[in-house]
Amino acid sequence: MTLPLVFAPAVKQAIDTGAPVVALESTVIAHGLPAPRNLELALACESAIRARGATPATIAVIDGEIVVGCTEDQIHHLATASDVAKVSRRDITAVIARRGTGATTVAGTLLCAAAAGIKIMATGGIGGVHRGGESSLDISADLSELARSPVAVVCSGAKSILDLQRTLEVLETNGVPVAGYRTAEFPAFYAQTSGLALEIRLDSAREAADLIRVHRTLPGAGAVVIANPVPASAAIPATTVDRWIETALATANQRGVTGKDVTPFLLKALVELSGGATLNTNIALLENNAAVAAYIAVALDEA
Repeated sequence: MTLPLVFAPAVKQAIDTGAPVVALESTVIAHGLPAPRNLELALACESAIRARGATPATIAVIDGEIVVGCTEDQIHHLATASDVAKVSRRDITAVIARRGTGATTVAGTLLCAAAAGIKIMATGGIGGVHRGGESSLDISADLSELARSPVAVVCSGAKSILDLQRTLEVLETNGVPVAGYRTAEFPAFYAQTSGLALEIRLDSAREAADLIRVHRTLPGAGAVVIANPVPASAAIPATTVDRWIETALATANQRGVTGKDVTPFLLKALVELSGGATLNTNIALLENNAAVAAYIAVALDEA
């Protein structure tokens, strides 16, 4: 079966000519950020990529087709509609079969980007092992998709609400290199540091491109995670974030929130507990990651 991919003309031309392209997930638009900040952020990320010499390709399922390079009207629909599905690998066939519309998660975007021939994507934070995951087995599909899709992912680590150490352990088990971009420590999403050391440090887009290029030569190679800390001006101390997370987790447990509803619930709760600070930080790191991904995409193209 060939996935029903529909390319924006600019994206198709860039892929066909080997020009740099950066994929963007769409769940952050439909489910991750409140309106109108979600639309503003989506367009800002695309602008940041174009300004650095690459072509953005926001990916989503629209009317049963995988759109690689959403139009501004399609992005607006994702940002404002109430019936947009959340699409990971598990969900994509059902949404396509019923000709539905869905926003792709990191895992869903990885799957589609790989099928489209795109080498790199940008996101905020990858999913991972949830706190208590050793007993609940609540582990994001992002981790298994990272092991199989040969697409580099620029992110600010994994979301702070997760068990970061166990997340790194699963990535190591699955053979996914995790490299710090101008850091030797795994970022903690809202915070620049987590206390977890990384064995690979990259100090330039060229070094990142070299790592990605060599990794892709391995048989069955999956993704490379490029962990890019949130800009210092927008970072929140890890101890402060941890206090908010504990409060949010307790509320989620009291209300019986489980499965794929946990992450959006906790992120929304953190916005409320922080007085909007985590939302501003999330937006800053998303736009910064898009810019870094574009620099790396250009370096990959120049090799």
